[in-house]
Amino acid sequence: MGYVYLSVSIITELVGTTMLKASNGFTRLGPTMTSLIAYTICFYFLSLTLRTVNMSVAYALWGGIGIVLTTAVAVLFMHAPLNFASVCGIFLILVGSLVLNLYGAGGH
Repeated sequence: MGYVYLSVSIITELVGTTMLKASNGFTRLGPTMTSLIAYTICFYFLSLTLRTVNMSVAYALWGGIGIVLTTAVAVLFMHAPLNFASVCGIFLILVGSLVLNLYGAGGH
């Protein structure tokens, strides 16, 4: 169940971040409220994830997948520019997440 909770956390973090942009500095009520609610749900499910998934693995996945999805939404729907350095940085984050998942967090 930990990874199901993590998936919900990642998706709601994506919604929260997207609505944060749409809130225009918390000047638009609907996106502001949606963002705050989404972040609340996100962190609740992240806390449930940590019951069964190692914290460093969960956070690496949450951050890595979140960055990729947020970048995809920004590029596809908000026409954000994407350059080679950004792609390389995102790739390195994903490699780090993969290494943590395959070989564990260490320090047993």
